[in-house]
Amino acid sequence: MLDLPFLPFCVLLGSLGFVCVAFVSAWCQHWRGGFALDGSAQMFNWHPVLMVTGMVVLYGAAALVYRLPPAWSGPKLPWKVLHGALALAAFALAVLGLAAVFRFHNDHGTPNMYSLHSWLGLATVLLFSCQWLAGFCAFLLPWAPAWLRALYKPVHIFFGSTILMLSMASCVSGINEKLFFSLKNGTTEYKRLPAEAVFANMLGLLILLFGVLVLGALARPSWKRPDADSPDSCQVPAPPR
Repeated sequence: MLDLPFLPFCVLLGSLGFVCVAFVSAWCQHWRGGFALDGSAQMFNWHPVLMVTGMVVLYGAAALVYRLPPAWSGPKLPWKVLHGALALAAFALAVLGLAAVFRFHNDHGTPNMYSLHSWLGLATVLLFSCQWLAGFCAFLLPWAPAWLRALYKPVHIFFGSTILMLSMASCVSGINEKLFFSLKNGTTEYKRLPAEAVFANMLGLLILLFGVLVLGALARPSWKRPDADSPDSCQVPAPPR
């Protein structure tokens, strides 16, 4: 399998993440009426923007911190702090996104937590909060013993990838649910595939592509930080050209 350099891949992934945020913002601004803080439908529009930005893009960036070549040598603490800070920022945006949708539902008499999307989304955020807290206690607090860190590390890595997959599923199901609710009349019915539906469907595909690329980077052995217990986990230098 071709061994690609990580940094160009990182630039490509960063650009794709920016495009995801730009697409969801443009969708909410152009077709859904923009943004507000008054409990209206425009306040709801903060929900998809904050969730995509936090639980997909920022979370994906946090997951790849240890794949950066500068993180392979020297003290690990600054990279732990960066990893935890990016994840905490993602969590903060997710909480704000949940607040926006609950405020909108409550102000309009809409029931909360009745759809599969809502169950999946809230479960993802709750699992993420547990993941962050456990990671903070195991890897950032100085009194965590080495054996506990070694025992918990594969669990942390597994749930990190799982949460990203759940975030993608939540975002895609939320986009689809919003389109079904919004495009209901005869002129813009979803099945007629109006421009908004095409644009939002493309947004869902971009989110899936971003997440799959992050998961691929996490699974690539040559991009993992070399550890004393993993001698094969080192990047093979690209051949000179």
